[in-house]
This record gives sequence, structure tokens and C-alpha cells, in this order.
Amino acid sequence: MGLELYLDLLSASCRAVYIFARKNSIPFDFQFVDLLKGHHHSKEYIEINPLRKLPSLKDGTFVLCESVAILFYLCRKYSAPSHWYPPDLHTRARVDEFMAWQHTAIQLPMNKILWIKLLIPMIAGEEVPAEKTEQVLAEVKNNLKLFEEKFLQEKMFITGDNISLADLVALVEMMQPMAGNHNVFLNSSKLAEWRMRVELAIGSGLFWEAHDRLVKLVEWDCSTLDPMVKERICDLLQKFK
Repeated sequence: MGLELYLDLLSASCRAVYIFARKNSIPFDFQFVDLLKGHHHSKEYIEINPLRKLPSLKDGTFVLCESVAILFYLCRKYSAPSHWYPPDLHTRARVDEFMAWQHTAIQLPMNKILWIKLLIPMIAGEEVPAEKTEQVLAEVKNNLKLFEEKFLQEKMFITGDNISLADLVALVEMMQPMAGNHNVFLNSSKLAEWRMRVELAIGSGLFWEAHDRLVKLVEWDCSTLDPMVKERICDLLQKFK
């Protein structure tokens, strides 16, 4: 049995895995798990990943969860070009450092913008209070400044002259607010130039193919949403009040 990747490209973590596998010509079967319909909570999927999260990898009888672990696994198994996860001790540690930092500093606030700007109003029929929205936007602005100062600095990419897993993960996460018509790159030429370098290193065709489902999310008919999922989202709105 070949490699299977369980994905929904609405998820930035899934897009990172998808782009990496496609860019490095890694053969895999795409197993679509529809987040919007709650399929990650289905009995069939829970048997694969009891954590009920995406992405997941199945390689024969071996199952692996968590996107960063999956990226590292694919790097090692398929001997990806070394710039993705450099062998130099200190350079590799920089990738590890960013991967550890980005979960709460980049991934979480970027997803909050998507929820606040698009999904909660679309599904719950209510806007998030402006004060809460401004708090999240201020958090994102501060964390992007930290990203530039600490990780990017004056370099072409996070580890130097070549793209790494850190750049890939960073960019797909920063793209998440785009679905809510919020562009985090507008206020920084340095960040915008880095974004374009990463896109070109990946290949623009592949990059936008991977983001097609995200950018079309605004067209989604939310009446098809599972009622239990809608209830959870309405509960989420209350946390922002």
C-alpha cells in the first residue's frame, strides 16, 4: 500500500504537507477529509487519527499525525534536497526553533482572523465585537514584527539564501486570513518581498493551486454545514464577546 495523506487544503498545515510532497515529486494518494462537514470527527477517520485533526499520514501500517512531524518524516524518507531541513546543526536548529514558536505566535492568531473576519459572521450571522477584532489584529501585527526581527532579519529566507520548511510553514499560515479578505503583507515591504520569494521558490502554479479552496471559501454555502459543527461555532462566538 502506498503513501496516503489525509488532507483538507482549507487547513494551512495540510497545505504545507501537500505543497512539500508535490514540490518534491513524492507520490501519494490524496484522501480528502472535509473539515466543513466535520468528517474529521467521523468514526472512520477517528480510527486513523484519534486526535481528530488534520493532516494525517498513512504509510502502509504506519500512521503519523501532526504536520511538522509529517514534514520531517517526508524529508527523511524521501531524501528531499537538504535546503528544506539543512543538515548543519545550527541551521537545522533555526528551523526547529521557528517550528516550535509558530504554533501559538503565527498559526493561532492567523486562524483567529479567518474566524473573526469570515467564518463566524457567515455561520453565526453575527459580527465579532470590534474591540475583540482589534485585539487579535494587534497581536498579529506584533507577532509579524517579531517574525521579521528574530527569524527573517535581513536574509532572503529564514535560514539564509534558500527556502526551508520554516518558510513554507510560515507562508501558508500567513495566507490563512486572505479568505477573510485580510492581507497581512500590506504593511511591510520586507514581508511582502519575502512572501513573493517563497511563492516563486515553490512555483506560483503549485502555490495557488494549493490555496484555491481557501480563496474560494467566501463562496461556500454554509447551509450545508453539519448542525453540530454550527452549534460549536456559535459557542465560539460567545468567547469573543
